[in-house]
Amino acid sequence: MKIALAQFNPTVGDFEGNSSKILKMAGEAERRGADLVVFSELCICGYLPLDLLERPAFIRRNQETLKCIAQQMPLPAVVGYAGTVNPDVHRAGKSIANKAALIYEGRVVFEQSKMLLPTYDVFDESRYFQAGDKQYVYRLGQEELGITICEDVWNDKTFWASPLYMRDPVTELVSQGTSVLINISASPFTMDKPFLRLGMLRSLALHHKRPVVYVNQVGGNDSLIFDGASIALTASGRIAAEAKAFEEDLVLFDTITSEGDLHDQPTNEVASAFHALVLGTRDYVHKCNFTRTIVGLSGGVDSAVVASIAVAALGPENVLGVSMPGPYSSGGSKTDAQALARNLGIDFQTIPIGHVFEAYKEALAPAFGGRSPDATEENIQARIRGNYLMALSNKFGSMVLSTGNKSENAVGYCTLYGDMAGGLAVISDVPKLLVYDLARFINREREVIPRSTIEKAPSAELRPNQKDTDSLPPYEVLDRILKAYIEEVKSPEEIAIETRNDLKLVREIVSRVDRNEYKRKQAAPGLKITSRAFGFGRPFPIAQKFIP
Repeated sequence: MKIALAQFNPTVGDFEGNSSKILKMAGEAERRGADLVVFSELCICGYLPLDLLERPAFIRRNQETLKCIAQQMPLPAVVGYAGTVNPDVHRAGKSIANKAALIYEGRVVFEQSKMLLPTYDVFDESRYFQAGDKQYVYRLGQEELGITICEDVWNDKTFWASPLYMRDPVTELVSQGTSVLINISASPFTMDKPFLRLGMLRSLALHHKRPVVYVNQVGGNDSLIFDGASIALTASGRIAAEAKAFEEDLVLFDTITSEGDLHDQPTNEVASAFHALVLGTRDYVHKCNFTRTIVGLSGGVDSAVVASIAVAALGPENVLGVSMPGPYSSGGSKTDAQALARNLGIDFQTIPIGHVFEAYKEALAPAFGGRSPDATEENIQARIRGNYLMALSNKFGSMVLSTGNKSENAVGYCTLYGDMAGGLAVISDVPKLLVYDLARFINREREVIPRSTIEKAPSAELRPNQKDTDSLPPYEVLDRILKAYIEEVKSPEEIAIETRNDLKLVREIVSRVDRNEYKRKQAAPGLKITSRAFGFGRPFPIAQKFIP
């Protein structure tokens, strides 16, 4: 059997657009001689639909669209959708399930509900879905198809030291005689995911001595980025077919010859992170019905990387760079911002903030009662810049891309309603050291980001001769501590020992992370690329007094 792995970019709730893509790719699969085409999890409605799943009209559209697709489908196909459960079987529980439907000769001939419903990180599927109660094998042609949905293959006891679930859907299918394991997924990208996923799928193939066909969603939806990289493995664990990462693609796998199409993948984690951020930015802007964006260019590396990502995602004609020099902005920062805009080919404006800053200070002087300048005056400058950017956004209908990185957001080294203002926080899940790696990646072929931007000491330039290290430890130290605390969930004592840092310093940083949750709750949505990002996948209380 020739199986087509159809990897496409759905939009949540766009039933017409998604079904049009499904049928178009199915037609291409048929022309290329496929016997079966497989699409991704919940591809009819798009993933993650969240509380749209609680609206009866949304579920009806799923079912109506599935029926319409079935009538037009030119070959057997597996598609994912949200459908109702049989009330005679499930007298209690949720009324809908996350389903895979097998279409054949104009109708749905078989359905499989997702068995394992994840409730960690960004997932809360038991909030919406009824879990399937049994796995079934379906015979199509000469193959016994064992169809699973995403999490169903992530519980192999030979791969995981501590499986999360009592049941193993794959083992149940193998016991029924399946000849090929098919998994439809919407698995969000993180930088460590490709290596982990390949190892897990290879373990399944080797353990069960069956070929594995894995079809993953591609594209960005809100904070989540889906990398695609759909793959077919032979029973010996060899990669026989692989779709492109971060692009729509269609590849074929032949179960008889164990051969297929192999397309290139990113060469390293930094390249993957860059392509993920470009895809996430493009889809967030376009799926929110914007075309143009604005980036405040400080002359620093963060804004330079964000502007470069925006240009790669949307084209230089859709990016405006705005320099807003203040009383403490260095000459080098001004010229670096202008050079970056020239190298990127984007429109560029300079709007100084000095006179407005002086007016603020004059207006507030009576209320401040002669108190000495402090962080208040620094934040006023950031908020003036935020107001400028949002004014331009309102006037021209452009989305502001904020430029704060994960390291700054973690410890609150950012200003509410100032540099945090915007519609999308592009690098909010990118630690500072990775920002520098991305800058060097962007400059791999030519100097886009001025060398001086990368080499100079980072500074907010909100007071004379200010450096980030005045308030923070070096980023080489800070980022290691933050990763251990946020992503690896380690205690300050463990972190101090592993990173060889003073326990007092670790506790101070950990305390800053916890104290600044209130800021992050008010930030723009950010693109997730690490295993634990700030946002709805890390729900911590704002008002709390627990000290780790």
